[in-house]
Amino acid sequence: MTVLAGAPVLQTTMVEARVREHIRQRDIDPAIDTDMVQGFIEQFVADLFAGGEVTNPQEIIREVHDQICGFGPLQKFFDDPEVEEIWINEPSRVFIAKGGKSQLTNTILAESQVAELVERMLRTSGRRLDLSQPFVDAVLRDGSRLHVVIPDVTQKHWSINIRRFVIRPQSVHDLVAVGTVTREAAHFLEAAVVSGLNIVVAGGTQSGKTTLLNALLGCVGAHERIISCEEVFEIRIAHPDWIAMQTRDASLEGTGEIPLRRLVREALRMRPTRLVVGEVRQGESLDLLIAMNSGMPSLSTLHANSAREAITKLCTLPLLAGQNIPGEFVVPTVAGAVDLVVHTATERSGARRITEISSLTGRVENNVVEMGVLYKDEGNGLARQSGYPPHTERFAHHGFHLTQLLDPSNLSNPTSTLREVS
Repeated sequence: MTVLAGAPVLQTTMVEARVREHIRQRDIDPAIDTDMVQGFIEQFVADLFAGGEVTNPQEIIREVHDQICGFGPLQKFFDDPEVEEIWINEPSRVFIAKGGKSQLTNTILAESQVAELVERMLRTSGRRLDLSQPFVDAVLRDGSRLHVVIPDVTQKHWSINIRRFVIRPQSVHDLVAVGTVTREAAHFLEAAVVSGLNIVVAGGTQSGKTTLLNALLGCVGAHERIISCEEVFEIRIAHPDWIAMQTRDASLEGTGEIPLRRLVREALRMRPTRLVVGEVRQGESLDLLIAMNSGMPSLSTLHANSAREAITKLCTLPLLAGQNIPGEFVVPTVAGAVDLVVHTATERSGARRITEISSLTGRVENNVVEMGVLYKDEGNGLARQSGYPPHTERFAHHGFHLTQLLDPSNLSNPTSTLREVS
């Protein structure tokens, strides 16, 4: 058989049509029964072209599988473990990020493909996208975060961002190998988490805040009960007693919305020993501060350019909770509730680093929260500074010798213990 130019596309289309009809007749969900669909594809490729010359049969099988079970032309980016983010500005401009650096791909989509891909991605999320709701945040099956904006909010084309989580650390020590944090600072952060300090992870977009939050939560003891509240599910931890909750948009009738503030309040009724708020942006910061101030060990993330700016922002956001929230109440509450701020940033090379770990002393001077710097990267890596963390009694209660913990010379031996020997 002579294979003409364009025949592979025709062959792929023939196989795809046959497989789709087959799974429709059998009421199979290709997103779940992927192995079964893979078998159908391989069988149809063998049957349709038996005795003839097939151009790249494995390529046909892969493309049909991606179209039916995956995300079509984008699937190759999902299969690449180095791709950190995928975004589409218009059908002919598909970008990816690797190692923190963006690049324009040669993938070109049709307008109809873009809408069909988004519909497929949202199918299992329970979230909708239409003129009345032109924005959507959702989580894909692999844990990637999807954000879509449609016209007329955008000028002409759909804007799509898919943020993938390439690094999935089990604890903060896993970030030492990739250069995010030094071994000494990792030991300190682990001790701070175990000791129940209230920690805010701050940084810019794509600076690794959620990755670091996951790593810190990996240090929480198995006996504790973690309740997490997020706009969309991003936290991924292997903990035996963990309940994850996400917000819900209003229905078409305008009812049923569940904001982040509601989740935080409900979480406190679920007997947590550790509260996590994925990211604070508005009035939920007040509920978080009140929980921290009442003795509930908590962790959260926040967009900010430095540790100091994170605290300044935390002194402002609670004012969005209502007109009856006075600033003179918020500032001392922040000073007394937050213990540590860990700031992350993305370097020019694309690498993500912890650039500062600062502590709050609990004191306020001239309406400014007093802070001390424990570790800071001033161009030569994260180095110990003169600051000292609060609640030294909590470290001691959990068996940590804080003076030795903060002295790098005592950590020269990786096998040395950080806890006092009873």
